[in-house]
Amino acid sequence: MICSALSAADGEPQAGTAPTDAEWLFVEHPGPWGAKAADDLGLSVPRVRVQLIRRHGRSSPESGVRLFAATLGAEVSVRTAVVPSLAALDDATWTPYDEPLLLVCTNGRRDRCCSELGRPVAAALAERWPDATWETTHLGGHRFSGTLLALPAGVALGRLSVATAVSAVEALLTGSLPDLGLVRGRAGLPGPAQAAELELRRTAGLTGLDDVSVTGTAGDEVTLRTASGERRATVTTTRGEPRQQSCGDAKLKAAPSYLVALR
Repeated sequence: MICSALSAADGEPQAGTAPTDAEWLFVEHPGPWGAKAADDLGLSVPRVRVQLIRRHGRSSPESGVRLFAATLGAEVSVRTAVVPSLAALDDATWTPYDEPLLLVCTNGRRDRCCSELGRPVAAALAERWPDATWETTHLGGHRFSGTLLALPAGVALGRLSVATAVSAVEALLTGSLPDLGLVRGRAGLPGPAQAAELELRRTAGLTGLDDVSVTGTAGDEVTLRTASGERRATVTTTRGEPRQQSCGDAKLKAAPSYLVALR
């Protein structure tokens, strides 16, 4: 069973499936990576999602361990540091980081789709943007492989191929969203808010990264801001059809599904 192929064949919606974590820490580590790679290294920070990262097909040109810390959501900030070893994480001296980061999930020990579909995507992006591209551990949503988190845009993409990944990143780097069928949502926001933003973009034809922003969420109500004024949305959350979420786990699980009513 190939979970990504079945999800695509079913037409499972991607909107609203980006990770909702607000605080992230990316730690350079060449691997090998296990299914729970950060846990295997004892890397745990309260209320922070820890990801391992590595360069595709090459070693880092610097000595030490490269770190990135990101706060995601309605506003995005990224910082970076280099420490001499994993034991020195608490001693990191952080500086702002404004350059693009293209984080592609390639954690095959977690799910085969992440490796088989993610690594070719990482290779294509690394050839075009070598300094921006990193492989990373589990981003969530194996069934949407290949998956990518783009910073500082804060946008999560899914169902990427080599061809669509390059064109999608080109759009993001010029300030636009790519084909909305590839967009999972803005990471760091609740799923309903992600879905509301994408539905407003779809209906209004708004493609600029800054054309729509989420300014508030309260229950099933989402407030959005556009250049023409404020919009509101009511988002009804239901459960989709139970399906196998991963190639390595036969358990059936019903993922959230979002119905957005704009006004």
